[in-house]
Amino acid sequence: MPLAGLLALGLAATAHADGNPGYDRPGLGFAPAVLQAGAVTYEQGLPDWTRSHDGGTSSAQYSTDGLLRLGLGGPLELQLGSSWNELHLSGAGTSEHASGRGDTSLGMKFALPASGAFSWGLLGSVEFTDGTRALHNPQRQYLLGADFNWQWNARNTAGLYLQDVRAGGHDSQLLALDDGYALTPALNVYAEAAWLHDAVDGQGSQAGAGVAWLVTPRVQLDASARHRLSGHADEWEAGLGVSVYFGR
Repeated sequence: MPLAGLLALGLAATAHADGNPGYDRPGLGFAPAVLQAGAVTYEQGLPDWTRSHDGGTSSAQYSTDGLLRLGLGGPLELQLGSSWNELHLSGAGTSEHASGRGDTSLGMKFALPASGAFSWGLLGSVEFTDGTRALHNPQRQYLLGADFNWQWNARNTAGLYLQDVRAGGHDSQLLALDDGYALTPALNVYAEAAWLHDAVDGQGSQAGAGVAWLVTPRVQLDASARHRLSGHADEWEAGLGVSVYFGR
């Protein structure tokens, strides 16, 4: 899912004037800031898309990922996510199709107020196995992520994201670096590079870019794409999305 934490620091001042700390879409990582107590944000893929090759089999998946965020007060935020998926498999003379609801995830974000130009946050979540049989994970997945952001100046931000996912006794790690730039008070662009390691599938790397447009202080539209550079990783990942801050 679970998207760029660094964009939260580059959002227009109008968004912060409305009490909106930023969105977790798009990109890898999350915004190292939490909603105020009782505030609600909803983020939706329209959809997100992945394509990969494995052992002569090609797969393409379309996911309308949804994430509901609720401010609990202080440094805490509750997150609830799920998705609707379309999966297409082909290769070796076969073709398969599956569709249905994805697994449910429940997460908690911790983030203190920014200290000058620096901010950071932690996110822990569990993804259950309650999705459609053909699409759910074989075991529960436990995620721990940490996002660190630096605001270099009024327009430029940088971020470091670290993630570990444990499932079935195996761990998968991800390290991502981001650089973002505000073209206008409401239009942000970013580039990112990621390194992945899985105890079963091995290593891989990706690079990508995206854009986030703050249509109003409460509504953001986004678009992003990533491409595999080496090793074990999805060949392509891309997505469109909308995020809405409802306040309280």
